[in-house]
Amino acid sequence: MDIHYEISPLDGRYGKRLEALGAYFSEFALMRARCEVELRYVLALNDTGVFPALSDDEKTRIAVALKQFTDEDYQKIKTIENTTRHDVKACEIFLREKIRLRNNNLIHFALTSEDVNNLAYNLMLKGYLEQRHLPQLRQLIGQLCRLAAEWKNIPFPARTHGQKASPTTAGKEVAVFINRLLRQYRKLSAFTFSGKLNGAVGNFSAMLAAFPAYDWMAFSYQFIESLGMTPNIATTQIEDHDTWAEYFNITRQINNIVIDLDQDFWTYISRDLFHEETQAGEVGSSTMPHKVNPINFENSEGNLLLSNALLAMLSDKLCRSRMQRDLSDSTVERNIGVALAHSYLAITETLKGLQKVRINTTECLAELENSPELLAEPIQTILKTAGIDDPYSLLKQITRGRTVSYEALHQFIEELPVDKDVKNRLRNLQVPTYFGDAERICDAVIEQANGIEH
Repeated sequence: MDIHYEISPLDGRYGKRLEALGAYFSEFALMRARCEVELRYVLALNDTGVFPALSDDEKTRIAVALKQFTDEDYQKIKTIENTTRHDVKACEIFLREKIRLRNNNLIHFALTSEDVNNLAYNLMLKGYLEQRHLPQLRQLIGQLCRLAAEWKNIPFPARTHGQKASPTTAGKEVAVFINRLLRQYRKLSAFTFSGKLNGAVGNFSAMLAAFPAYDWMAFSYQFIESLGMTPNIATTQIEDHDTWAEYFNITRQINNIVIDLDQDFWTYISRDLFHEETQAGEVGSSTMPHKVNPINFENSEGNLLLSNALLAMLSDKLCRSRMQRDLSDSTVERNIGVALAHSYLAITETLKGLQKVRINTTECLAELENSPELLAEPIQTILKTAGIDDPYSLLKQITRGRTVSYEALHQFIEELPVDKDVKNRLRNLQVPTYFGDAERICDAVIEQANGIEH
């Protein structure tokens, strides 16, 4: 039996669950993306007409290489890198040997390593965003919509500053998170990464030295756009990575919203307003058999905090480079996948937790029924319309910091100098039905969310 000593739990404890992310963030994925950029660049150069045209056989070999990047290919690159001590150069040498062009100088023609690297990372990030990040966010929003719809008219105790506050509905509380996530989802779905392909100091100098009459700037823009990216028109040797920082910061904001959700649901479970369905074989404590712990929300919170710490560092660091460039960014970039994987793992945990959560309607109603002081707000508001002077102070005297009964409230109402119709309105107020337009707000948010694919 092989023994593996993984340093990161992403590769160890959670490795099986995160295997799919290797397609975007592994060393293998990076080498494959670099080769894709190099080969697509050769095809784009062929379309310029400034070089002798590629043969059909050469185009076929390029097409096959673009479609199939194997473990054997990867190992060959790593073997070459052992000698070159330069990863992008190793890819170039590998492609020269594999594709066997009549003019091998087309491969990496007039490029600097960062032309390849920034576009390769962009391809990986773009793939992750479109194929994993957005679908997972849609799944989260969809799950929350199902809860919001199911709970939209269930009266729910609210708290501000930890103290009892005017009631709401459970669905409306969930709708708040949907609304917040929708804003970030719209940003992500419209998001594009910026790329550059302009040579060693960003001026197309080598390209123009070779073919001064050709418009390499227009060529670069067209090539970058063909990869689904926005051209960055003025750079140093490296792309400034400002759009990476924007992406990381949107992701951080999503993480923060989900942390807020995790903590609220954890609190509602601790107050018995929510409970989790038990799972066969699960153990909540090594010594207390009764426990059903909200472990998914706790796991999610911890991983999101880790993700945010890394994303903040990446956002700060990768926007800075000494003059034209320094290599301190290179090793940092290799941890992009770590930061995003912690976020991805966390949201899978939140989704698991949401699937197990059930609302304790009986407990919610009991807490509201036992809190008649919450009617102080509507009573004093109605009294304002009846012309009573400073009703807030009147209600404050009989409710603030006191245990209040319905009998005491009704006695207060009976003694008010208002007409019978107003008194009847006040007596008919009930805490569990005092939740305003919560249900309609909930419906409006769900309708907006239905505009995206779940």
